[in-house]
Amino acid sequence: MSTVSYYTAEGLKKLKDELDHLKSVERPKASQAIAEARDKGDLSENAEYDAAKEAQGLLEMRIAKMEELYANARLIDESQLDLSKALVLSNVKIKNQANGMEMKYTLVAESEADLKSGKISVTSPIGKGLLGKRVGEIAEISVPNGKINFEILEISRD
Repeated sequence: MSTVSYYTAEGLKKLKDELDHLKSVERPKASQAIAEARDKGDLSENAEYDAAKEAQGLLEMRIAKMEELYANARLIDESQLDLSKALVLSNVKIKNQANGMEMKYTLVAESEADLKSGKISVTSPIGKGLLGKRVGEIAEISVPNGKINFEILEISRD
C-alpha cells in the first residue's frame, strides 16, 4: 500500500535530484566496489566482497523506496490553496497561551520538514494540531508532557 505525498516544487526537485544521484553516482560506485573485491580472490572467504554485496543490496532498497516515493509524489498547486485556514504550505504565526511566546512555522510535507528553518511536518503533533485552524482559533496540541494551547495569530503564504 503506497501513500500519496504532497511536495512543493523545491521539495519534489530535491527528491528527484537525490534519486538521480543514487542511480548515477552511488550505484556505479557499489558495482565498482564489488568488482574490486571479486578480483581479490576466493569469494567464499572474502569479507570485503560480502560487505560490498550487502552495501549494494541496501543501496538498491533505498533506490526502490525513493522511486516509490517519487512515483506517488504530487506537486502542490500553491495558487489553489485556501488562505483562510492553515494548510500545507501555510505560514502560521502562533502564540503559546501558557507563556505568551510567539512562533512562526511553515507547514510542509514530512519529507521537507526542517525545524531549523521553521518548517514543520503536517504529520508532527504541532502540524496536525494546526491543520484546518483559522485565525483566532485555539489549537489544543497533545505533546509528550501534556497539552499546549496555541492561538492562531496569522496565516499567510510566501
